[in-house]
Amino acid sequence: MKLATYKDGSRDGQLVVVSRDLATAHYATGIATRLQQVLDDWNFLSPQLQDLTTTLNQGKARHAFPFDPAMCMAPLPRAYQWADGSAYLNHVELVRKARGAEMPESFLGDPLVYQGGSDDFLGPCDDVPVASVDWGIDFEAEIAVITGDVPMGATPSQALEGVRLLMLANDWTLRHLVPAELAKGFGFFQSKPATAFSPVAVTPDELGDAWKGGRVHLTLQSSWNGRKVGVVEAGPEMNFHFGQLIAHIVKTRHLRAGAIVGSGTVSNKDASHGYSCIAEKRALEMIEQGEAKTAFMQYGDTIRIEMKGRDGHSVFGAIEQTVVEPA
Repeated sequence: MKLATYKDGSRDGQLVVVSRDLATAHYATGIATRLQQVLDDWNFLSPQLQDLTTTLNQGKARHAFPFDPAMCMAPLPRAYQWADGSAYLNHVELVRKARGAEMPESFLGDPLVYQGGSDDFLGPCDDVPVASVDWGIDFEAEIAVITGDVPMGATPSQALEGVRLLMLANDWTLRHLVPAELAKGFGFFQSKPATAFSPVAVTPDELGDAWKGGRVHLTLQSSWNGRKVGVVEAGPEMNFHFGQLIAHIVKTRHLRAGAIVGSGTVSNKDASHGYSCIAEKRALEMIEQGEAKTAFMQYGDTIRIEMKGRDGHSVFGAIEQTVVEPA
């Protein structure tokens, strides 16, 4: 099934189910009003939502209406936790190599994860306010999962059982603020503004055999100012699958229903696939040409991030955003 959250003036929005082709939607009011309610009582409420989804997909839902991504908040507008990994080591290696740093051996067996801000997410079509273009505005196209409860000490295979929904993420980064923050030895904060998510979150079964081994084996597309810059394969080069990322997180604590875990920037060794963030393009330029030539984003720039299934149809809907000056 596919779920979205419509704007209604509240912090948490209104839960809707969305048809497989993203053409129609139906309020889930009779079952649950918010996605967090469903995650808290998944075994009882999700079958009811699945029944409504089936009726909607059959064209028999009496109160269906055309689905409008512009009406969407993030599927989970605020979460108990947002932990983002860096599961594509090609991205890590390139960025480090560009600044003359080797990738530590430990990175090969122990994933990188940081804890982001989860109290304020952006909807898929929301403008992105940034106070200064001098901060190095960069998009990051990723995949993310929303979990149920995962107990402390869960193995990667056990952790995978806690995946409830998948979605796309645009994990915005202000690149020029990163070095000073990392130099303090305490991690990201100011350099990580609000993250945006796709219009819909989908259950793993919606992906069919494209969801395999804790990875999404589909192509992630990024278009910057209308020009396609990334056509990146998300499955084969994900060094740590979602079960491993989640298991890393629950080594010392429980993960509760409503937590979001990101994959990090999707990246391929074959540069002909393009890039999922500008920093990676700049890193390649520095390695090959001695200097970075591609500028970061400016006011008025747009980014579109989308993933299509093997049938050619959009799976999650598209993230489509514009960078703007704050009001």
